Amino acid sequence: MARYFEGLSKGVPNGGMAQFQEEMRQQLETSMHAELDKLLDTATGVDKEVSKKDFDGFKKLFHRFLQVKGPSVDWPKIHRPPEDSIQPYDKIAALPLPDSLADSLNKLVVVKLNGGLGTSMGCKGPKSLISVRNENTFLDLTVQQIEHLNKKYNTDVPLVLMNSFNTDEDTKKILQKYTHHRVKIHTFNQSRYPRINKESLLPVATDIGMTGENADVWYPPGHGDIYASFYNSGLLDQLITEGKEYIFVSNIDNLGATVDLNILHHLVSQPNGKRCEFIMEVTDKTRADVKGGTLIQYDNKLRLLEIAQVPKAHVDEFKSVTKFKIFNTNNLWISLGAIKRLQEQNAMDMEIIVNPKTLDGGQNVIQLETAVGAAIKSFDNALGINVPRSRFLPVKTVSDLLLVMSNLYSLEAGSLTMSQKREFPTTPHVKLGSSFTKVQEYQTRFESIPDMLELDHLTVSGDVTFGKQVSLKGTVIIIANHGDRIDIPAGTILENKIVSGNLRILDH
Repeated sequence: MARYFEGLSKGVPNGGMAQFQEEMRQQLETSMHAELDKLLDTATGVDKEVSKKDFDGFKKLFHRFLQVKGPSVDWPKIHRPPEDSIQPYDKIAALPLPDSLADSLNKLVVVKLNGGLGTSMGCKGPKSLISVRNENTFLDLTVQQIEHLNKKYNTDVPLVLMNSFNTDEDTKKILQKYTHHRVKIHTFNQSRYPRINKESLLPVATDIGMTGENADVWYPPGHGDIYASFYNSGLLDQLITEGKEYIFVSNIDNLGATVDLNILHHLVSQPNGKRCEFIMEVTDKTRADVKGGTLIQYDNKLRLLEIAQVPKAHVDEFKSVTKFKIFNTNNLWISLGAIKRLQEQNAMDMEIIVNPKTLDGGQNVIQLETAVGAAIKSFDNALGINVPRSRFLPVKTVSDLLLVMSNLYSLEAGSLTMSQKREFPTTPHVKLGSSFTKVQEYQTRFESIPDMLELDHLTVSGDVTFGKQVSLKGTVIIIANHGDRIDIPAGTILENKIVSGNLRILDH
Protein backbone atom coordinates (compact mmCIF):
# COMPACT_ATOMS: atom_id res chain seq x y z
CA MET A 1 0.00 0.00 0.00
CA ALA A 2 2.77 2.42 0.94
CA ARG A 3 4.63 1.59 -2.31
CA TYR A 4 1.46 2.33 -4.28
CA PHE A 5 1.32 5.86 -2.90
CA GLU A 6 5.07 6.33 -3.32
CA GLY A 7 4.81 5.61 -7.02
CA LEU A 8 2.05 8.14 -7.46
CA SER A 9 3.56 10.85 -5.27
CA LYS A 10 6.90 11.47 -7.01
CA GLY A 11 7.42 15.19 -7.41
CA VAL A 12 4.90 16.12 -4.71
CA PRO A 13 6.42 18.58 -2.19
CA ASN A 14 6.92 17.08 1.28
CA GLY A 15 4.52 19.54 2.87
CA GLY A 16 1.68 18.35 0.65
CA MET A 17 2.40 14.62 0.95
CA ALA A 18 -0.12 13.88 3.72
CA GLN A 19 -2.86 15.80 1.92
CA PHE A 20 -2.02 14.10 -1.38
CA GLN A 21 -2.16 10.64 0.18
CA GLU A 22 -5.48 11.38 1.88
CA GLU A 23 -6.95 12.58 -1.42
CA MET A 24 -5.69 9.41 -3.10
CA ARG A 25 -7.29 7.25 -0.41
CA GLN A 26 -10.60 9.02 -0.83
CA GLN A 27 -10.40 8.66 -4.60
CA LEU A 28 -9.61 4.94 -4.36
CA GLU A 29 -12.44 4.39 -1.90
CA THR A 30 -14.92 6.29 -4.08
CA SER A 31 -13.84 4.27 -7.13
CA MET A 32 -14.17 1.00 -5.19
CA HIS A 33 -17.69 1.88 -4.02
CA ALA A 34 -18.72 2.76 -7.58
CA GLU A 35 -17.40 -0.58 -8.89
CA LEU A 36 -19.18 -2.51 -6.12
CA ASP A 37 -22.45 -0.74 -6.99
CA LYS A 38 -22.00 -1.82 -10.62
CA LEU A 39 -21.51 -5.43 -9.50
CA LEU A 40 -24.63 -5.23 -7.31
CA ASP A 41 -26.65 -4.02 -10.29
CA THR A 42 -25.95 -7.38 -11.98
CA ALA A 43 -27.57 -9.29 -9.08
CA THR A 44 -31.25 -9.97 -8.41
CA GLY A 45 -33.48 -11.19 -5.57
CA VAL A 46 -31.89 -12.98 -2.63
CA ASP A 47 -28.45 -12.87 -4.31
CA LYS A 48 -28.60 -9.09 -4.30
CA GLU A 49 -29.52 -8.90 -0.59
CA VAL A 50 -26.76 -11.32 0.43
CA SER A 51 -24.18 -9.62 -1.78
CA LYS A 52 -25.09 -6.20 -0.37
CA LYS A 53 -24.41 -7.42 3.18
CA ASP A 54 -21.13 -8.97 2.02
CA PHE A 55 -20.09 -5.77 0.26
CA ASP A 56 -20.89 -3.68 3.35
CA GLY A 57 -18.37 -5.78 5.27
CA PHE A 58 -15.87 -5.59 2.44
CA LYS A 59 -16.13 -1.77 2.31
CA LYS A 60 -15.21 -1.55 6.01
CA LEU A 61 -12.23 -3.85 5.45
CA PHE A 62 -11.08 -1.93 2.38
CA HIS A 63 -11.39 1.39 4.23
CA ARG A 64 -9.16 0.08 7.03
CA PHE A 65 -6.71 -1.33 4.47
CA LEU A 66 -6.31 2.12 2.92
CA GLN A 67 -5.56 3.60 6.36
CA VAL A 68 -2.77 1.15 7.21
CA LYS A 69 0.60 2.83 7.68
CA GLY A 70 3.46 0.37 8.13
CA PRO A 71 3.53 -2.63 10.53
CA SER A 72 0.53 -3.08 12.79
CA VAL A 73 2.72 -3.57 15.88
CA ASP A 74 5.37 -1.41 17.50
CA TRP A 75 7.95 -4.03 18.51
CA PRO A 76 9.23 -2.32 21.70
CA LYS A 77 5.64 -2.26 23.05
CA ILE A 78 5.42 -6.08 22.96
CA HIS A 79 5.52 -7.74 26.38
CA ARG A 80 5.10 -11.26 27.65
CA PRO A 81 1.55 -11.83 28.90
CA PRO A 82 1.03 -11.69 32.68
CA GLU A 83 1.30 -15.16 34.23
CA ASP A 84 -2.36 -15.36 35.23
CA SER A 85 -3.49 -14.51 31.67
CA ILE A 86 -2.30 -17.89 30.32
CA GLN A 87 -3.27 -20.65 32.69
CA PRO A 88 -1.94 -24.22 32.61
CA TYR A 89 -4.56 -26.77 31.64
CA ASP A 90 -3.59 -28.99 34.58
CA LYS A 91 -4.72 -26.29 37.00
CA ILE A 92 -8.17 -26.11 35.38
CA ALA A 93 -8.47 -29.89 35.02
CA ALA A 94 -7.67 -30.34 38.74
CA LEU A 95 -10.96 -28.74 39.74
CA PRO A 96 -13.79 -31.25 40.32
CA LEU A 97 -16.54 -31.33 37.72
CA PRO A 98 -20.07 -30.69 39.04
CA ASP A 99 -22.98 -33.10 38.80
CA SER A 100 -24.77 -30.50 36.68
CA LEU A 101 -22.55 -30.89 33.61
CA ALA A 102 -25.65 -31.21 31.45
CA ASP A 103 -26.62 -27.62 32.34
CA SER A 104 -23.26 -26.36 31.09
CA LEU A 105 -23.41 -28.46 27.91
CA ASN A 106 -26.88 -27.14 27.11
CA LYS A 107 -25.35 -23.64 26.96
CA LEU A 108 -22.79 -24.73 24.36
CA VAL A 109 -22.71 -24.72 20.56
CA VAL A 110 -19.91 -26.44 18.59
CA VAL A 111 -18.84 -24.45 15.52
CA LYS A 112 -16.56 -25.95 12.89
CA LEU A 113 -14.78 -23.84 10.28
CA ASN A 114 -15.72 -25.67 7.09
CA GLY A 115 -14.81 -23.27 4.30
CA GLY A 116 -11.75 -25.06 2.93
CA LEU A 117 -11.36 -27.36 -0.06
CA GLY A 118 -9.20 -30.50 -0.21
CA THR A 119 -7.17 -29.25 -3.18
CA SER A 120 -3.85 -29.23 -1.30
CA MET A 121 -4.28 -33.00 -0.85
CA GLY A 122 -5.43 -33.56 -4.43
CA CYS A 123 -9.13 -33.91 -3.56
CA LYS A 124 -12.15 -32.18 -5.04
CA GLY A 125 -14.87 -30.66 -2.86
CA PRO A 126 -14.89 -29.80 0.85
CA LYS A 127 -11.91 -30.98 2.85
CA SER A 128 -14.28 -32.10 5.60
CA LEU A 129 -15.50 -34.92 3.33
CA ILE A 130 -12.07 -36.60 3.01
CA SER A 131 -11.89 -40.03 4.69
CA VAL A 132 -9.39 -39.95 7.53
CA ARG A 133 -10.01 -43.04 9.66
CA ASN A 134 -11.94 -46.29 9.03
CA GLU A 135 -13.78 -44.64 6.11
CA ASN A 136 -14.94 -41.85 8.45
CA THR A 137 -14.60 -38.28 7.19
CA PHE A 138 -13.74 -35.24 9.31
CA LEU A 139 -17.45 -34.45 9.37
CA ASP A 140 -18.43 -38.01 10.36
CA LEU A 141 -16.05 -37.91 13.33
CA THR A 142 -17.36 -34.50 14.43
CA VAL A 143 -20.97 -35.69 14.37
CA GLN A 144 -20.05 -38.86 16.28
CA GLN A 145 -18.29 -36.83 19.00
CA ILE A 146 -21.25 -34.52 19.60
CA GLU A 147 -23.81 -37.32 19.38
CA HIS A 148 -21.84 -39.23 22.03
CA LEU A 149 -21.99 -36.18 24.35
CA ASN A 150 -25.70 -35.67 23.78
CA LYS A 151 -26.50 -39.31 24.51
CA LYS A 152 -24.20 -39.62 27.52
CA TYR A 153 -25.43 -36.46 29.27
CA ASN A 154 -28.94 -36.26 27.75
CA THR A 155 -28.18 -32.83 26.29
CA ASP A 156 -28.79 -30.81 23.15
CA VAL A 157 -25.41 -29.56 21.89
CA PRO A 158 -25.90 -28.46 18.27
CA LEU A 159 -23.28 -28.42 15.51
CA VAL A 160 -22.86 -25.33 13.36
CA LEU A 161 -20.81 -25.40 10.16
CA MET A 162 -19.43 -22.18 8.73
CA ASN A 163 -19.30 -23.00 5.02
CA SER A 164 -17.96 -20.94 2.15
CA PHE A 165 -19.38 -20.62 -1.35
CA ASN A 166 -16.81 -23.31 -2.26
CA THR A 167 -18.14 -25.90 0.20
CA ASP A 168 -21.79 -25.04 0.90
CA GLU A 169 -23.57 -27.01 -1.80
CA ASP A 170 -21.59 -30.26 -1.40
CA THR A 171 -21.79 -30.07 2.41
CA LYS A 172 -25.56 -29.57 2.46
CA LYS A 173 -26.03 -32.63 0.23
CA ILE A 174 -24.06 -34.83 2.59
CA LEU A 175 -25.87 -33.56 5.73
CA GLN A 176 -28.92 -35.65 4.81
CA LYS A 177 -27.07 -38.77 6.01
CA TYR A 178 -27.12 -37.42 9.60
CA THR A 179 -30.90 -36.93 9.78
CA HIS A 180 -31.35 -39.70 12.35
CA HIS A 181 -28.33 -38.79 14.49
CA ARG A 182 -28.88 -37.07 17.80
CA VAL A 183 -27.30 -33.80 16.67
CA LYS A 184 -29.02 -30.70 15.34
CA ILE A 185 -26.90 -29.33 12.48
CA HIS A 186 -27.06 -25.74 11.28
CA THR A 187 -25.05 -24.05 8.54
CA PHE A 188 -24.32 -20.52 7.50
CA ASN A 189 -22.10 -19.11 4.78
CA GLN A 190 -19.16 -16.85 5.31
CA SER A 191 -18.97 -13.78 3.12
CA ARG A 192 -17.97 -13.66 -0.53
CA TYR A 193 -15.54 -10.83 -1.27
CA PRO A 194 -14.08 -9.64 -4.61
CA ARG A 195 -10.39 -10.16 -5.34
CA ILE A 196 -8.63 -6.86 -5.98
CA ASN A 197 -6.38 -6.04 -8.94
CA LYS A 198 -2.98 -5.39 -7.34
CA GLU A 199 -2.25 -2.42 -9.65
CA SER A 200 -5.58 -0.57 -9.80
CA LEU A 201 -6.89 -1.65 -6.36
CA LEU A 202 -10.30 -2.27 -7.95
CA PRO A 203 -12.33 -5.52 -8.22
CA VAL A 204 -11.40 -7.98 -10.96
CA ALA A 205 -15.01 -9.22 -11.24
CA THR A 206 -17.20 -7.94 -14.07
CA ASP A 207 -20.50 -9.18 -12.66
CA ILE A 208 -21.86 -10.98 -9.60
CA GLY A 209 -21.68 -14.41 -11.26
CA MET A 210 -19.21 -17.15 -10.36
CA THR A 211 -18.75 -18.91 -13.70
CA GLY A 212 -16.80 -18.26 -16.89
CA GLU A 213 -14.54 -15.21 -16.55
CA ASN A 214 -15.66 -14.77 -12.95
CA ALA A 215 -14.78 -18.30 -11.81
CA ASP A 216 -11.78 -17.27 -9.72
CA VAL A 217 -12.39 -13.61 -8.89
CA TRP A 218 -14.16 -14.18 -5.55
CA TYR A 219 -12.77 -15.48 -2.25
CA PRO A 220 -13.92 -16.28 1.31
CA PRO A 221 -12.14 -13.69 3.53
CA GLY A 222 -10.59 -15.91 6.20
CA HIS A 223 -12.12 -17.30 9.39
CA GLY A 224 -12.15 -13.86 11.06
CA ASP A 225 -15.31 -13.32 9.01
CA ILE A 226 -17.15 -15.67 11.38
CA TYR A 227 -18.35 -12.85 13.61
CA ALA A 228 -20.04 -10.76 10.92
CA SER A 229 -21.41 -13.64 8.85
CA PHE A 230 -22.72 -15.52 11.92
CA TYR A 231 -24.47 -12.34 13.07
CA ASN A 232 -25.81 -11.47 9.60
CA SER A 233 -27.20 -14.99 9.11
CA GLY A 234 -29.65 -14.58 12.01
CA LEU A 235 -28.40 -17.86 13.48
CA LEU A 236 -26.53 -16.14 16.30
CA ASP A 237 -29.72 -14.48 17.56
CA GLN A 238 -31.64 -17.74 17.17
CA LEU A 239 -29.14 -19.66 19.34
CA ILE A 240 -29.13 -16.96 22.03
CA THR A 241 -32.94 -17.16 22.11
CA GLU A 242 -32.60 -20.93 22.62
CA GLY A 243 -30.48 -20.32 25.74
CA LYS A 244 -27.04 -20.91 24.23
CA GLU A 245 -24.23 -18.84 25.75
CA TYR A 246 -20.90 -20.03 24.32
CA ILE A 247 -19.49 -21.40 21.10
CA PHE A 248 -16.50 -23.71 20.82
CA VAL A 249 -14.86 -22.86 17.50
CA SER A 250 -12.18 -24.93 15.77
CA ASN A 251 -10.92 -25.96 12.35
CA ILE A 252 -12.77 -29.04 11.13
CA ASP A 253 -9.44 -30.66 10.16
CA ASN A 254 -8.10 -30.46 13.74
CA LEU A 255 -8.94 -33.93 15.06
CA GLY A 256 -7.77 -32.99 18.56
CA ALA A 257 -10.39 -30.25 18.92
CA THR A 258 -13.07 -32.06 20.91
CA VAL A 259 -15.37 -30.55 23.55
CA ASP A 260 -13.37 -30.34 26.78
CA LEU A 261 -15.59 -30.46 29.85
CA ASN A 262 -12.96 -28.94 32.13
CA ILE A 263 -12.58 -25.81 29.99
CA LEU A 264 -16.36 -25.54 29.58
CA HIS A 265 -16.88 -25.78 33.36
CA HIS A 266 -14.20 -23.13 33.93
CA LEU A 267 -16.05 -20.81 31.55
CA VAL A 268 -19.53 -21.10 32.97
CA SER A 269 -18.49 -21.17 36.66
CA GLN A 270 -16.95 -17.67 36.63
CA PRO A 271 -18.83 -14.93 38.54
CA ASN A 272 -21.00 -12.82 36.21
CA GLY A 273 -18.92 -9.67 36.75
CA LYS A 274 -15.72 -11.48 35.76
CA ARG A 275 -17.16 -13.85 33.19
CA CYS A 276 -14.54 -14.72 30.60
CA GLU A 277 -15.76 -13.84 27.08
CA PHE A 278 -12.95 -15.45 25.11
CA ILE A 279 -10.59 -18.36 25.73
CA MET A 280 -7.83 -19.26 23.30
CA GLU A 281 -6.26 -22.69 23.61
CA VAL A 282 -2.51 -22.46 23.13
CA THR A 283 0.11 -25.18 23.32
CA ASP A 284 3.89 -25.37 23.61
CA LYS A 285 5.87 -24.63 20.46
CA THR A 286 8.13 -27.16 18.84
CA ARG A 287 10.50 -26.42 15.96
CA ALA A 288 7.68 -27.44 13.62
CA ASP A 289 5.47 -24.61 14.92
CA VAL A 290 7.77 -21.60 14.69
CA LYS A 291 5.44 -19.72 12.33
CA GLY A 292 2.33 -20.13 14.49
CA GLY A 293 0.66 -17.06 16.01
CA THR A 294 1.41 -16.39 19.68
CA LEU A 295 -0.16 -14.43 22.55
CA ILE A 296 1.46 -11.20 23.73
CA GLN A 297 0.58 -8.32 26.04
CA TYR A 298 0.15 -5.12 24.02
CA ASP A 299 -1.39 -1.85 25.22
CA ASN A 300 -2.53 -3.68 28.38
CA LYS A 301 -4.53 -6.19 26.33
CA LEU A 302 -3.98 -9.83 25.46
CA ARG A 303 -3.34 -9.92 21.74
CA LEU A 304 -2.59 -12.47 19.03
CA LEU A 305 0.63 -11.79 17.15
CA GLU A 306 0.93 -13.42 13.71
CA ILE A 307 4.17 -13.74 11.75
CA ALA A 308 2.73 -11.51 8.98
CA GLN A 309 2.63 -8.61 11.49
CA VAL A 310 6.24 -8.97 12.59
CA PRO A 311 8.80 -6.47 11.21
CA LYS A 312 11.42 -8.30 9.11
CA ALA A 313 14.20 -7.44 11.56
CA HIS A 314 12.42 -9.39 14.31
CA VAL A 315 11.19 -12.50 12.42
CA ASP A 316 13.95 -14.73 13.82
CA GLU A 317 13.14 -13.50 17.33
CA PHE A 318 9.46 -14.31 16.73
CA LYS A 319 10.35 -17.85 15.60
CA SER A 320 12.38 -18.44 18.77
CA VAL A 321 10.99 -21.23 20.96
CA THR A 322 12.57 -19.63 24.03
CA LYS A 323 11.04 -16.14 23.89
CA PHE A 324 7.67 -17.06 22.34
CA LYS A 325 7.01 -20.48 23.83
CA ILE A 326 3.39 -21.05 22.84
CA PHE A 327 1.25 -20.85 19.72
CA ASN A 328 -2.44 -20.58 18.92
CA THR A 329 -4.25 -23.87 18.17
CA ASN A 330 -7.30 -21.97 16.85
CA ASN A 331 -9.47 -23.80 19.40
CA LEU A 332 -11.54 -20.92 20.79
CA TRP A 333 -14.33 -20.58 23.36
CA ILE A 334 -16.33 -17.39 22.79
CA SER A 335 -19.38 -15.74 24.38
CA LEU A 336 -22.33 -15.45 21.99
CA GLY A 337 -23.65 -12.40 23.84
CA ALA A 338 -20.27 -10.68 23.52
CA ILE A 339 -20.15 -11.35 19.75
CA LYS A 340 -23.61 -9.79 19.41
CA ARG A 341 -22.60 -6.75 21.48
CA LEU A 342 -19.34 -6.15 19.59
CA GLN A 343 -20.99 -6.56 16.19
CA GLU A 344 -23.76 -4.10 17.04
CA GLN A 345 -21.20 -1.60 18.37
CA ASN A 346 -18.97 -2.11 15.32
CA ALA A 347 -16.19 -2.75 17.85
CA MET A 348 -14.68 -6.01 16.56
CA ASP A 349 -11.02 -5.18 15.97
CA MET A 350 -8.92 -7.56 13.84
CA GLU A 351 -5.73 -6.89 11.91
CA ILE A 352 -5.97 -7.14 8.13
CA ILE A 353 -4.02 -9.91 6.40
CA VAL A 354 -3.08 -8.96 2.82
CA ASN A 355 -2.83 -12.22 0.87
CA PRO A 356 -1.26 -11.92 -2.62
CA LYS A 357 -2.40 -14.37 -5.31
CA THR A 358 -1.80 -14.92 -9.01
CA LEU A 359 -4.83 -15.96 -11.08
CA ASP A 360 -4.60 -18.67 -13.75
CA GLY A 361 -4.26 -16.02 -16.46
CA GLY A 362 -1.25 -14.53 -14.69
CA GLN A 363 -3.02 -11.51 -13.19
CA ASN A 364 -1.70 -10.42 -9.77
CA VAL A 365 -4.40 -9.83 -7.19
CA ILE A 366 -4.69 -9.34 -3.46
CA GLN A 367 -7.34 -10.54 -1.06
CA LEU A 368 -8.02 -8.93 2.32
CA GLU A 369 -8.56 -11.40 5.15
CA THR A 370 -8.85 -11.55 8.94
CA ALA A 371 -8.21 -14.31 11.50
CA VAL A 372 -10.78 -15.33 14.12
CA GLY A 373 -8.25 -15.34 16.98
CA ALA A 374 -7.14 -11.76 16.26
CA ALA A 375 -10.37 -10.49 17.85
CA ILE A 376 -9.21 -11.63 21.31
CA LYS A 377 -8.29 -8.05 22.27
CA SER A 378 -11.90 -6.92 21.72
CA PHE A 379 -13.35 -9.21 24.40
CA ASP A 380 -13.50 -8.73 28.17
CA ASN A 381 -11.48 -10.94 30.56
CA ALA A 382 -9.87 -12.86 27.68
CA LEU A 383 -7.74 -15.81 28.71
CA GLY A 384 -5.26 -18.27 27.25
CA ILE A 385 -5.14 -21.88 28.41
CA ASN A 386 -1.97 -23.88 27.75
CA VAL A 387 -3.42 -27.23 26.70
CA PRO A 388 -1.73 -30.58 25.98
CA ARG A 389 -0.41 -31.07 22.46
CA SER A 390 -3.05 -33.77 21.95
CA ARG A 391 -5.64 -31.00 21.43
CA PHE A 392 -3.79 -29.89 18.30
CA LEU A 393 -3.93 -32.68 15.72
CA PRO A 394 -4.45 -30.98 12.36
CA VAL A 395 -4.48 -32.88 9.08
CA LYS A 396 -3.06 -30.48 6.49
CA THR A 397 -1.04 -32.93 4.38
CA VAL A 398 -0.88 -36.65 3.57
CA SER A 399 2.00 -36.88 6.10
CA ASP A 400 -0.51 -35.85 8.79
CA LEU A 401 -3.05 -38.28 7.33
CA LEU A 402 -0.59 -41.19 7.68
CA LEU A 403 -0.21 -40.41 11.39
CA VAL A 404 -3.94 -40.34 12.20
CA MET A 405 -4.65 -43.47 10.14
CA SER A 406 -1.96 -45.45 11.94
CA ASN A 407 -1.98 -47.50 15.14
CA LEU A 408 -0.54 -44.49 16.98
CA TYR A 409 -4.15 -43.50 17.63
CA SER A 410 -7.22 -45.27 18.92
CA LEU A 411 -10.69 -44.21 17.79
CA GLU A 412 -13.63 -44.15 20.17
CA ALA A 413 -16.92 -42.24 19.78
CA GLY A 414 -15.40 -40.09 17.03
CA SER A 415 -12.36 -39.05 19.13
CA LEU A 416 -8.75 -39.99 18.44
CA THR A 417 -6.47 -40.59 21.40
CA MET A 418 -2.81 -41.59 21.47
CA SER A 419 -2.48 -45.35 21.92
CA GLN A 420 -1.51 -46.41 25.44
CA LYS A 421 0.92 -48.87 23.83
CA ARG A 422 3.16 -45.98 22.74
CA GLU A 423 5.77 -45.43 25.41
CA PHE A 424 6.12 -41.65 24.96
CA PRO A 425 3.39 -39.12 24.07
CA THR A 426 5.20 -37.15 21.36
CA THR A 427 4.10 -37.54 17.76
CA PRO A 428 6.65 -38.86 15.23
CA HIS A 429 7.96 -36.40 12.66
CA VAL A 430 6.81 -37.63 9.22
CA LYS A 431 7.90 -36.18 5.87
CA LEU A 432 6.45 -37.82 2.75
CA GLY A 433 7.85 -36.60 -0.57
CA SER A 434 6.11 -35.20 -3.64
CA SER A 435 5.11 -38.69 -4.87
CA PHE A 436 2.67 -38.83 -1.93
CA THR A 437 1.15 -35.33 -2.23
CA LYS A 438 -2.28 -36.44 -3.42
CA VAL A 439 -4.48 -38.75 -1.38
CA GLN A 440 -5.04 -41.04 -4.36
CA GLU A 441 -1.27 -41.47 -4.91
CA TYR A 442 -0.76 -41.98 -1.19
CA GLN A 443 -3.40 -44.72 -1.07
CA THR A 444 -1.81 -46.67 -3.93
CA ARG A 445 1.60 -46.63 -2.19
CA PHE A 446 0.42 -48.27 1.06
CA GLU A 447 -1.09 -51.77 0.93
CA SER A 448 -1.75 -51.20 4.61
CA ILE A 449 -0.68 -48.51 7.09
CA PRO A 450 2.64 -49.44 8.75
CA ASP A 451 3.03 -50.16 12.45
CA MET A 452 4.34 -46.83 13.81
CA LEU A 453 4.08 -47.30 17.58
CA GLU A 454 7.86 -47.07 18.05
CA LEU A 455 8.61 -44.58 15.27
CA ASP A 456 10.47 -41.31 15.97
CA HIS A 457 11.15 -39.95 12.50
CA LEU A 458 10.19 -40.99 8.96
CA THR A 459 11.35 -39.45 5.68
CA VAL A 460 10.20 -40.98 2.38
CA SER A 461 11.14 -39.60 -1.03
CA GLY A 462 10.74 -40.86 -4.59
CA ASP A 463 8.97 -43.92 -6.04
CA VAL A 464 8.38 -45.98 -2.88
CA THR A 465 5.64 -48.50 -2.06
CA PHE A 466 4.88 -50.32 1.19
CA GLY A 467 3.65 -53.91 1.49
CA LYS A 468 1.33 -55.16 4.20
CA GLN A 469 2.28 -55.23 7.89
CA VAL A 470 5.48 -53.20 7.58
CA SER A 471 6.88 -51.98 10.93
CA LEU A 472 8.80 -48.70 11.31
CA LYS A 473 10.86 -48.02 14.44
CA GLY A 474 13.24 -45.25 15.53
CA THR A 475 14.52 -43.15 12.62
CA VAL A 476 13.76 -44.47 9.13
CA ILE A 477 14.83 -42.76 5.92
CA ILE A 478 13.72 -44.22 2.57
CA ILE A 479 14.95 -42.48 -0.59
CA ALA A 480 14.45 -43.81 -4.10
CA ASN A 481 17.00 -42.25 -6.41
CA HIS A 482 15.84 -40.80 -9.73
CA GLY A 483 14.60 -43.64 -11.94
CA ASP A 484 14.73 -46.20 -9.12
CA ARG A 485 11.77 -47.81 -7.40
CA ILE A 486 11.81 -49.16 -3.88
CA ASP A 487 9.28 -51.78 -2.80
CA ILE A 488 9.24 -52.49 0.91
CA PRO A 489 8.19 -56.17 1.12
CA ALA A 490 5.31 -57.29 3.33
CA GLY A 491 6.30 -57.96 6.92
CA THR A 492 9.53 -55.90 6.77
CA ILE A 493 10.76 -54.36 10.03
CA LEU A 494 12.82 -51.20 9.55
CA GLU A 495 14.50 -49.92 12.70
CA ASN A 496 16.97 -47.00 12.54
CA LYS A 497 17.65 -47.69 8.86
CA ILE A 498 18.43 -45.78 5.70
CA VAL A 499 17.00 -47.42 2.58
CA SER A 500 18.19 -46.04 -0.75
CA GLY A 501 18.52 -47.00 -4.41
CA ASN A 502 17.22 -50.53 -5.03
CA LEU A 503 16.42 -51.66 -1.49
CA ARG A 504 19.89 -51.52 0.00
CA ILE A 505 19.31 -51.55 3.76
CA LEU A 506 22.10 -49.79 5.59
CA ASP A 507 22.84 -49.24 9.26
CA HIS A 508 21.95 -45.68 10.30
